[in-house]
Amino acid sequence: MTRAGNRRPQDHWGHRAKKEGFAARSVYKIEEIDRRVRLFRPGARVLDLGAFPGSWTEYAAQKVGPQGRVLGLDLQEGRRALPAWAELRKQDVMAPDLDVLIGASSWDVVMSDMAPATSGNRFVDQTRSFQLVMRAIEIAERTLAPGGGFVAKIFQGPDFEEARRALVRQFDEVRIIKPPASRTESIETFLVALRFKPAAARG
Repeated sequence: MTRAGNRRPQDHWGHRAKKEGFAARSVYKIEEIDRRVRLFRPGARVLDLGAFPGSWTEYAAQKVGPQGRVLGLDLQEGRRALPAWAELRKQDVMAPDLDVLIGASSWDVVMSDMAPATSGNRFVDQTRSFQLVMRAIEIAERTLAPGGGFVAKIFQGPDFEEARRALVRQFDEVRIIKPPASRTESIETFLVALRFKPAAARG
């Protein structure tokens, strides 16, 4: 995280998010991904990992509408007003009993904007990011409905291909997308996987 005395100035995306009433500029990352792959549909059930401050949750809630459901989980307490079919819940996604806490739900989309608190050591940060992505993949494998979608932020590094291969085994299609709203100097990118195949259906 950036220290309070060393914050980056708001750029175009930050100003736009503020003007349009979203919690953060990151909303335009998921919007771009959705535009490219049509990740959401009305009535869908969406699990949002690492949801704070809530911009992805807000966007997904708009897309799925009142017949859908969006559950956002994060270590920090959510403070945004959301529609009745969306919720931000304080929850550690690393908890071993997470399945019990979120219920036996079958989600149509699992998405993760999780990122580690950066240390300044690129290798350490990439390794921690990889661990978070693999946890998101593990949760998706257990809770996604057949045909479901997945998206996760990852810091590019030596473990990137391992994460991508894990998705290739479980989905019909895997894409790598870096939306324009990602900062040009950032090593983040997004793994997007479409049409989940449960273990019983894999060849």
